[in-house]
Amino acid sequence: MAAAAAALLLLLLAAAAGPGRVGAGRARRDALREELLLSPLPAGDVAATFQFRTRWDADLPRGAVSHYRLFPKALGRLVAALGVQELHLALTQGFWRTRTWGQPPLQAPAGAELWVWFQPTVTDVDKAWKELSNILSGIFCASLNFIDSTNTVTPTASFKPLGLANGTDHHLLRYAVLPREVVCTENLTPWKKLLPCGSKAGLAVLLKAERLFHSSYHSQAVHIRPICRDASCLAVSWELRQTLTVVFDTFSSGQGKKDWSLFKMFSRTLTDACPLASQSKVYVDISPKNKEKELLEVTPAPASVYEAIVQGDKRTYAVYDLLSPSLFNTSRSLNVQLKWKRPQDSCYIHYQPAQDRRRPHLLEMLIQLPANSVTKITIQFERALLKWTEYTPDPNHGFYVSSSVLSALVPSVIAMKDVDVEQSPLFTSL
Repeated sequence: MAAAAAALLLLLLAAAAGPGRVGAGRARRDALREELLLSPLPAGDVAATFQFRTRWDADLPRGAVSHYRLFPKALGRLVAALGVQELHLALTQGFWRTRTWGQPPLQAPAGAELWVWFQPTVTDVDKAWKELSNILSGIFCASLNFIDSTNTVTPTASFKPLGLANGTDHHLLRYAVLPREVVCTENLTPWKKLLPCGSKAGLAVLLKAERLFHSSYHSQAVHIRPICRDASCLAVSWELRQTLTVVFDTFSSGQGKKDWSLFKMFSRTLTDACPLASQSKVYVDISPKNKEKELLEVTPAPASVYEAIVQGDKRTYAVYDLLSPSLFNTSRSLNVQLKWKRPQDSCYIHYQPAQDRRRPHLLEMLIQLPANSVTKITIQFERALLKWTEYTPDPNHGFYVSSSVLSALVPSVIAMKDVDVEQSPLFTSL
């Protein structure tokens, strides 16, 4: 009797341990990587680019998925139901100033941009396109439901598939832009809810709406595409890449300094990584920015440095790994500080932004001009709406702008004149 009980107990233990070993040996089907890139721009501004990449080893087009872990269920069911091959949606506020900032990390026009490749099994592409735009309008609280035949085109030479594709039948492609779409917090909130950790942990804690929209440029996007599961590319995985790029103005504080930190930009610091992420890193571009080889100092010191060729230029990045246990040993939070290390010069800039109907702009610059040189100063501005009572009597004249003032600082020895002011002509004292 005792031997039978022992055999039964051994059988129960084996049955309990068997599935656990199989589950432990089973490869993970989804993974999340989050990344923040801080790029000081040539004009002194700072661009912050967030990327959240969710990879899922699943067969979405066949609709054989019933359990969602990291991949958003709303987007997964949308891809399966409407036969989507690729989806690219961007909501942008402002314009990327290429001449001043250089090439953007991610291209996007102002307003709302949507372009989609459908599966060859879709018989009525126009119907699927209309239904897709209406559903996306509800998910992201945008005016995508205004997309119709009047603003939809089918490009034949551009917008090639970015993921795996069996062919390039452009009859399966649709593209539309709503340039008047205004991006606001109503669009950011549902975008953040698609993240596996939301905005509660990881890099997403920096996504504070009042700071993100207090910037010169704001662009958020969602990209879905099929990719190879491994090097052999015998199986297909699905990639969801959520990106967000903001540019913070250098002189918005009125101090004329090019020193930044995570707290100055986002009013928050990093305390931990998203527990669902397999990789969580912060990259800071510390490459020289001008001919004087102006270097960028970062605090705290990074644990590692990464070099890469980006857009034809060699770049050096300071790397902070939020999953490293040693990162938060000395401090409970990470507040990366950026400070320019440059030769001492006489350059000084003071900028006081205007307030509507209260005070004008004030810009003071102390610069040293080389001999036989030409200096050109340009100022970008945006037009504002006027009240009907504020129009001038003769609007054909436009608005008058006060002239600039140029003051020359001469050495004190040259400025001294050994003359009798009271006896000399008045014009000599000018």
